[in-house]
Amino acid sequence: MFGGTPQRNMVTDEKNPPTEWDVEKKINIKWTADLGSKSYAGPTVAEGVVYVGTNNEAQKDPKEIGDRGVLMAFDEKTGQLLWQRVHQKLPTGRVNDWPGEGLCSTPLVENGKLYYASNRCEAICLDVSAGNKEPKEVWKVDMMKRLGVFPHNMTSCSPVTWNDFVYIITANGVDDTHKHLPAPQAPSIVCFNKNTGNVIWADNTPGANVLHGSWASPSILEINGKTLVLAPLGDGWLYAYDAKEGHIIWRCDLNRKDWIYPNGKKQDALACPVVVDNRLYIATGQDPEHGEGPGHFLCIDVTKTGDISAELPNPNAPKPQPGQQLLAAAGKREPKGIPNPNSGILWEFEEQDFDGDGRIDESERMHRSTSTVAVYNGLVFQADFNGFLWCFDAKTGKVLWHHDGEAQIWGSPMCIDGKIYLGNQNGYLRIFEAGPKLKLIAQRDMGNAIFSTPVFANGTLYVMTMDKLYAIGEKK
Repeated sequence: MFGGTPQRNMVTDEKNPPTEWDVEKKINIKWTADLGSKSYAGPTVAEGVVYVGTNNEAQKDPKEIGDRGVLMAFDEKTGQLLWQRVHQKLPTGRVNDWPGEGLCSTPLVENGKLYYASNRCEAICLDVSAGNKEPKEVWKVDMMKRLGVFPHNMTSCSPVTWNDFVYIITANGVDDTHKHLPAPQAPSIVCFNKNTGNVIWADNTPGANVLHGSWASPSILEINGKTLVLAPLGDGWLYAYDAKEGHIIWRCDLNRKDWIYPNGKKQDALACPVVVDNRLYIATGQDPEHGEGPGHFLCIDVTKTGDISAELPNPNAPKPQPGQQLLAAAGKREPKGIPNPNSGILWEFEEQDFDGDGRIDESERMHRSTSTVAVYNGLVFQADFNGFLWCFDAKTGKVLWHHDGEAQIWGSPMCIDGKIYLGNQNGYLRIFEAGPKLKLIAQRDMGNAIFSTPVFANGTLYVMTMDKLYAIGEKK
C-alpha cells in the first residue's frame, strides 16, 4: 500500500538499496516499463506483481481508444505487462474527472485482494490471487450514484484496511465555480466491509465547509486499546475515528481561525498522517493547480480526546447560515480564535529567520505540501511543494537542515536503510543521508518528472516517472 503499512510512515526495514545507476546507459537497470504520459499512483509491489496507475496515452489495448484511467500490473521479475484494467472518463468532464490525469489512487493489496478508487469515484475490490491472469471484480461501489458524492476533479485516495474494513476518503468537493458545494450531505469518508463492499459507516462532518476537495488518504493508529482511523478531510480538520463504529474520538483544526482561504494560509491536507511515539506529523497544502504558497507543519499529541485544535472559535464570530459554505467567500477573515486549554499541538513550524537579517525569504518558509513524512531515528523528514526537503528534530521541532531541490515535489521522501530517496518535477532522484546534518549522497537523472514516491521491495528500487517505471538494482 502507499507508505508500506497502515501507519503510512515512509520508512522501510529493507536493507542495501542501490545508489549507483544510470538510466541512459542502462547501468543497474533491471527492467523498464512504458506507462502513459501521466503517472501518479503507485508503485505498489505485492505478491510478485507491481501495480501502477496511469493514463491511456500508451494505448496498450488497441480497443481502448481515448482518455482513460488505467491500472497496470507488471511482473515483478521481468517487467512484463500482465494485464491492465481500464476506466472510461466521467461524462461530466473536468469538474469530476480531470482530463489526462489517469488513475490517481495507489492500490492496496492484501491476501490476494486489491483495493483502489477509480477516476470515476468508484471504490473497487479485485481478486488478484491468480497473479498473471486477468483479475475478477469482487465488488464495486459507485460513490456518486450510491452515496451522492460530488468528487472535485479527481478521486485520488489510497485506501487503508483494518480487520474486515477498508477506508476511503471520497473526494467530495466544490463545483467548477469553486464557490458552491453541490453535495454537502455526502460523506467525506466511508468505511466499507472489505469482503462485500457494504457500507459499515460514513461521515460527512465537514458538510458545507469543504474548501475544495477531499484528496488525502487515511492512516491507522492503535492507541490505548483502541484502533483509530486518522483522516485529514476537506474542511482543513484532521479527524480521529473509532475504526469500528465511526465515532469521532478527537478532531484538530489544522489552521488558525482567522486564516484566509484560498489566497492565504488556510488550507486542508493532502498528505497521510504519520504517528510515531504518540506524536502525529502532518503538513497542510492545497490543490497543486493553485500553485505555491505558505504552508504549515504540525506535531500533534494523539493521546487526547475532543477538540484538540490550537484555538477554539471566538464566541463573537458570525454564525453560518443553513447551507452556507462559511469558508468559500474569497478573502473573508473570521475573528481570531481563543486559546484552547485542551490543545494537542506540541509544536508547529511555518517560517524562521535563519540568517538573522530581519526578513523571511522563500528558503526560510515552509510551503504548501502534498508529501507524507518519514520519521526515522528521532528525525522527521518533510518535503514541500516548492522543492525543499526539511529535517526536524521530532521532539522539539527544531529545524536541523533544509535543502532546496529547485523544482516542485509532489511525492514523499522514502527512508531506506538510513538514506532518504526523493524525486522532483525536474526528474532528479536525490539520495540524502537520513541524519541530523545535510549530506547529499547522489543525484540521478531519471529523464522525466517524478510525481510519485520511490519504493524499495525485495531488493529492487522502483522509481516511477510520468511515463516510465524503472526497476533498479544490480543485475544478477
